[in-house]
Amino acid sequence: MTATAVPPVSVPERAAHRDPNVLRWLGAYTSSAIGDSVYFIALSWAAVQAGTPAQAGIVTAAGAVPRALLMLGGGVVADRYGPRRVVVGSGTARCALVLAAAGLLLATGPGLWTLGVVAVLFGVVDAVFLPAAGALPVRIAAPAQLARVQGMRGFAVRLATVLGGPLGGLGVALGGTAGAFGLAALLIGVSLPVLLTLRVRELPPGERTERDAVLAELRDGFRRIGRDPVLRVLVVVIALGDLGFVGPLNLGLTLLAEQRGWGSSGMGWVLGGFGLGAGAASLLLTVRGRVPRAGLVLAVAESAGALAVGGLAQVPAVAGAAGVALLIGLLAGLGGALSGALVQAAAGPAYAGRVTSASTLVSFGVAPLTFPLVGAAVERWGTGPVFTVCAALCALSGLLALCSGALRHAELPH
Repeated sequence: MTATAVPPVSVPERAAHRDPNVLRWLGAYTSSAIGDSVYFIALSWAAVQAGTPAQAGIVTAAGAVPRALLMLGGGVVADRYGPRRVVVGSGTARCALVLAAAGLLLATGPGLWTLGVVAVLFGVVDAVFLPAAGALPVRIAAPAQLARVQGMRGFAVRLATVLGGPLGGLGVALGGTAGAFGLAALLIGVSLPVLLTLRVRELPPGERTERDAVLAELRDGFRRIGRDPVLRVLVVVIALGDLGFVGPLNLGLTLLAEQRGWGSSGMGWVLGGFGLGAGAASLLLTVRGRVPRAGLVLAVAESAGALAVGGLAQVPAVAGAAGVALLIGLLAGLGGALSGALVQAAAGPAYAGRVTSASTLVSFGVAPLTFPLVGAAVERWGTGPVFTVCAALCALSGLLALCSGALRHAELPH
């Protein structure tokens, strides 16, 4: 009797939004992101109470300096020791730091030097935490689920923005600045035991890299970017887009609302429009899971977003500005999620930390340092010219993406 070979049965891949492992990650990421939002609100509030608006601005921007200087090294740490281990370790340090700040403020009251030291130390830890957090999704989800996971991550960020403000205000109202810092530490701390339960995919033997000196591993990461025709263009596209986008949609929008006389409620409507658009884009990717011709869609979203950013400063009425902001949020949410998924797909698990640190360096480290420049430029020339220059940077990002055949034809795994 001859034995008949039975072909292996292929097990269908579980969608990320139905995968308990990914959902645990999403819960931990959301809790940590809300904690971050509460922390920044508490820091800003305490700085305003302790000094002048200019001094408060310096304190809140102080954390960006170590992020800009150390984030590339943080990417090396994430790849060397594994993103989950680094996220848990740096997350524990962030929780302890914010908790210590709460105790210090409770004992002594807020002081500018104290708050500045807290902001700088938080930025140092963030320089390690952020690349590892960005590299973790590629180790917990299948490659074909990267767009869906990035959509889920974007939705968590929007939720953190919506909930962080009221929770931060509630913490200040009930327990003062120390209470708000304590609440932030609690939210960050809640994520840590959940992260420990995650199942992380091991690196395939062919993708493992030998440990070397930090600078050597960093150079190896840059070589990985330079060798890949998609990555070497995509990293520049992301950097230009972030330089043109972060300033206007943060400090620039506040100054625009002040010049237009919209008031805080009008600015809230505009921010709400942006959040609604970005949330819709994230939800679309979460449900759909994959966008065909992802590189082309990214290039079109960047180009159209540039026009919307430039047009925002030309709209006089709150309703119109909210509508434009909704469009900006939709395009930015779509482009941001696709760029993150393409970065991780092209980088691979072994280089995800280093490539993520390079691609997000401008957004988290460099762009916040341009806020004083944006404020001075608006004061001298007005919002229209400044928004136009920022839109030009975004347009250059979209044009570069459209002109690159490798990026324009890039597809996500399926």
